[in-house]
Amino acid sequence: MLALLKTIREAIANWWSEFTLQTKLLAAATLVVSLVMSGLTFWAVNTIQQDARMNDTRFGRDLGLLLAANVAPLVADHNLTEVAQFSQRFYSSTSSVRYMLYADETGKIFFGVPFWEPEVENSLSIERRIQLPEEYPGDGDQPMVRQHMSPDGTVTDVFIPLIVDKKYLGVLAIGINPNQTAVISTNFTRDVTIAVFITIWVMVILAGVVNALTITKPIKELLVGVKQIAAGNFKQRIDLPLGGELGELILNFNEMAERLERYEEQNIEELTAEKAKLETLVSTIADGAVLIDNNMQVILVNPTARNIFGWEGADDVVGSNVLHHLPPTVQMEITRPLYEMAAGECESAEFRLTLNQPSKRTIRILLTTVLNLQRESIKGIAITVQDITREVELNEAKSQFISNVSHELRTPLFNIKSFIETLHDYGEDLSLDERREFLQTVNHETDRLTRLVNDVLDLSKLESGRSYNFDGVDLPQAIEQTLRTYQLNARDKGIELIQDVAPGLPLVLGNYDLLLQVLANLVGNALKFTPTGGKIAIRTYQLDTKSHSPNQSDQVRVEIADTGIGIAPEDQQAIFDRFFRVENRVHTLEGTGLGLSIVRNIIERHHSKVNLVSEVGVGTTFWFDLVLFEDEAPKKIVESTEEAPKMPAF
Repeated sequence: MLALLKTIREAIANWWSEFTLQTKLLAAATLVVSLVMSGLTFWAVNTIQQDARMNDTRFGRDLGLLLAANVAPLVADHNLTEVAQFSQRFYSSTSSVRYMLYADETGKIFFGVPFWEPEVENSLSIERRIQLPEEYPGDGDQPMVRQHMSPDGTVTDVFIPLIVDKKYLGVLAIGINPNQTAVISTNFTRDVTIAVFITIWVMVILAGVVNALTITKPIKELLVGVKQIAAGNFKQRIDLPLGGELGELILNFNEMAERLERYEEQNIEELTAEKAKLETLVSTIADGAVLIDNNMQVILVNPTARNIFGWEGADDVVGSNVLHHLPPTVQMEITRPLYEMAAGECESAEFRLTLNQPSKRTIRILLTTVLNLQRESIKGIAITVQDITREVELNEAKSQFISNVSHELRTPLFNIKSFIETLHDYGEDLSLDERREFLQTVNHETDRLTRLVNDVLDLSKLESGRSYNFDGVDLPQAIEQTLRTYQLNARDKGIELIQDVAPGLPLVLGNYDLLLQVLANLVGNALKFTPTGGKIAIRTYQLDTKSHSPNQSDQVRVEIADTGIGIAPEDQQAIFDRFFRVENRVHTLEGTGLGLSIVRNIIERHHSKVNLVSEVGVGTTFWFDLVLFEDEAPKKIVESTEEAPKMPAF
């Protein structure tokens, strides 16, 4: 039973949900009106019934008093025959009287009309003794009126005391039938009201069903179809056989969906291609790109930004709050500007920050608002991240280079100016040897200044990207020319120059002048840092690289070894930097500090790398590899896989 009631309740709830708001309001208004009208009708019926009861009460009281006045003397004289005749005549002539009963002072009935009829017993439960109401006054002179329900309707009971000469003789009980006209009118009004109420609600229910079948259902189908179209499902169709305006609306909807489907089929490939191009462009740009909405949620992020912020392994960045994933330094700087831009208080902002994680770098962050086509509302914020670490390093190197050049130029210029001013002002007071010494110093400083300028110019040419012609170079000739140049200097210092060139050495691919400059710088440095009695050796030989890698080209290795002071391990990484000089640490000879930087640039131009092995107090060996020169075959330069040479054994 409970399951059935639950099923009925759910069915009614589902049925009610099918109605539109307008239909529900109409039903509620109809219910209120019908309830009000029904209430008024039942109130009117009840009022009529109450009036009828009042009339019956008045009629019964008056009739009882009239009868009592006529029969009381007869009862006092015990003329019961006359009482019976009078009562019978009165009962027969009056249809309103239901019964007439006479009882003595003890309540015993001594006469009644119609006493013998069974309905009297059924109505009053009379057993030849009248049962007076408890509130009956007894020997009072006022009648008592009450009403009770019977199968034929409401019966009015009137109890009139029979008093003659202030003597209580008994009681006369009269039953008054209800007014049939009023009863019929009341019942008819009630039945009509109920019928009208039921008819109204049947019509409302039928109207709701018709509305649900003919209007609500098509509208709901249209609503579902519009949602499907908005979601991109252009295959949605509505199949309802309706006519009129709704049928025309459904037909137009189906035509619209069909056109959108054809348009989608025609343009989906083009849109996909354009989207792929855009995503590819964003993912391949050198700068990091992050697109967020007004709630700081990440919409798009390219690989460059993931690399800069260390998001490579974070798959949940897209769709989450960007501030939860940014490094703390970045988050502190851009949080407030981001919220100001989202609120429309500013359109762009720029920051320059230094990151320590995941790697140390300097970045520039550009914030730009993304507006709609009408440029009226903000749709998001574009975050552009530029890695300017190299730019900062270049600027610092540029500043350091200018500072170092200025410092290196200032010393010889100051010395030259000082000695020339001394000669100018006190030349006549100086001896010939002093003037010769001063001029020799000026000449030495001039040579030093010339070397510095030449080194700076050479380094500038190498770093400017100037192209050089590469051809076959005879290394033994270049080595011999270099040693011949420094032979006198080595003899003056008591240093032995050793040339160890493998016989039949083939030509190498390179630029003769540049390689000659490399050899000159390396041999010159070796002479500078090798004490008297030391040795300097130049070795060159061909490497057997094909035994290690069949695809690798043949190479020639060049080694410049000395027995000088050596280079400390902490200086070996910086030895090729510009203006870095070992004499800054050991306080020995002077130099520009650009020689090894030039050597490194020249060797890199030859697609190779200069290496060194050194031990303090033992000596230093610089070495590099050059590929063989081939006239017709394509020239491919690969670094040698040979092990670094050990310290030279002289």
